[in-house]
Amino acid sequence: MNSQGPQQHSITEAAAEWAVRLHAGALTDQEQAELRHWIACDSRHEAALRFAELTWAALGEVHKEEPVHRQRPSAATLPVRRSTRRRPWQRAAAVALVVVVAGVGWVRGPDMLLRMQADYITQKGEVRTVHLADGSKVELDSASAIRLDYDGVQRRISLIQGSAIFDVAPMVGEENRPFVVQSAGGQTRALGTRFVVEREGDSQAWVGMLQHSVEVSLQASPKKGAADRVLKEGQAARYSPQEGIVPLDQFDVERATSWRRGVLIFDRQPLANVIEQLNRYRPGRIVLTDAQLGEREVSGVFRLDMLDTALATLTQELHVQRLDLAGLSLIY
Repeated sequence: MNSQGPQQHSITEAAAEWAVRLHAGALTDQEQAELRHWIACDSRHEAALRFAELTWAALGEVHKEEPVHRQRPSAATLPVRRSTRRRPWQRAAAVALVVVVAGVGWVRGPDMLLRMQADYITQKGEVRTVHLADGSKVELDSASAIRLDYDGVQRRISLIQGSAIFDVAPMVGEENRPFVVQSAGGQTRALGTRFVVEREGDSQAWVGMLQHSVEVSLQASPKKGAADRVLKEGQAARYSPQEGIVPLDQFDVERATSWRRGVLIFDRQPLANVIEQLNRYRPGRIVLTDAQLGEREVSGVFRLDMLDTALATLTQELHVQRLDLAGLSLIY
C-alpha cells in the first residue's frame, strides 16, 4: 500500500535520484543548475531531497568500491566532475532508495518532512506560545508548524500547517521591517497587532482579525474574485486561487480561536464538523460511519484537556453508539 499520490511519488523518485547522484560524487555545472532549478520549482522539493539524503546516509554505502560523500556541499561550491556518465549501480540505488523512502514515509514521512521544514511545531493536542527575537509572539494551535524567514527586508513567517495567532511587535525605532505571514499561496501583512491565519490546504487558508487590521494578498492572480483586501478588527476572509479573497461575513473570529483559552466552542455545528475538529486535538482518530449522522447539529463547550469525556457526553446526548479500537473510535 502506498500513501503517496502520483505527484508526491514523482517528487520522491526525483529526490532519491538526486540524493544518489550527490553522494556518488561532484556535479557538473549543468547538473548543479538542474538541481537548483528543480529545488526552486516546488517548495516540497528541498524537503524531499533532505529526507532522501538522510535515508541514504542511514542505509550506508550500497557499493563498497564507490566513494560516498556524507555531506552535500552547497550548490555554489560544488566541484565540477568531468564525466557525466551515470554508473548502472546509481540507477539501481535510486530505485531502491525510492522504495525505502516511500516505505518510511508511510509511517513517519509526513512528520519527518514537517520537522525538516519547520522551526517550531506542535503535536496533536499541544498549544504553545513562541516568543520571537523582535518582540513578536506566536500562539501555535494543535498540530501546527511555522518557519521563520527573517531577513534585512522583512519579518517573514511561513505557516506550514495548522493555525496560529500572531501578536506583532510594531515598527518603531530601529525596527522598520514589515511583518508578513505566508501560507497556501497568499500572504498577510500586518497593519496592526494581532491576527490569526489557518491553513486549510495547500492552496486555501483563512485570516481573521483580532486587533487593528491586516492586508491580505495572493501571490498569483485568482481565477475570479479579489487578489487583495484589507481586513479590519473582527473581520475574516478565506482565500484560494479559484475564488480569490472572499469575506466571511458571519464568521466569529473569537469563537474560532477559542483553543487559545483551552476550549472548543460549537454553536449548532454539524456533527461531521465537530468530529473533524476533535480529531485535530484528541489522540487517535474518530470516524463517523453514517453520513446522515454527520448532519445532526451540535452545540457545546469542550475542554481541550477533557476531550475523552466530551466525546462520551456527545455520543450519549445524541443517542449514538461508539466502538473504541486501538487508536480508533467508530461512531454509528
